[in-house]
Amino acid sequence: MARWLAVCALTELADPGAREFTSGQGDWPLPGFVVQRQQRLFAYENRCPHAGHQLNWRPDRFFDRDGQWLLCASHGAVFDPTDGQCVAGPCPGARLRALPVRCRGGRVEVDVEGWAW
Repeated sequence: MARWLAVCALTELADPGAREFTSGQGDWPLPGFVVQRQQRLFAYENRCPHAGHQLNWRPDRFFDRDGQWLLCASHGAVFDPTDGQCVAGPCPGARLRALPVRCRGGRVEVDVEGWAW
């Protein structure tokens, strides 16, 4: 059964833009982020498949300057925001872990059921 976590209002998410979130509490909450690009929503675990680091180095900053690619701040991996595939950098062909996402009642929600380290 799905467990939907409200991340933000759709109006708070730029296009292109991203918003980070965490699921769970305590010492090991799970980091994720939602992306809006060309009026489509995507959600990913905030962990680079190359070295396991979070992608962003500042809050909600995942895109390059042109808003075309997602970037890993640690080692420069470049990801397609529409499917999470690494297109350049140290892990070509690897993918970000995608999470189910929806917009309901003007809220962006992510299904975090079964999501674990």
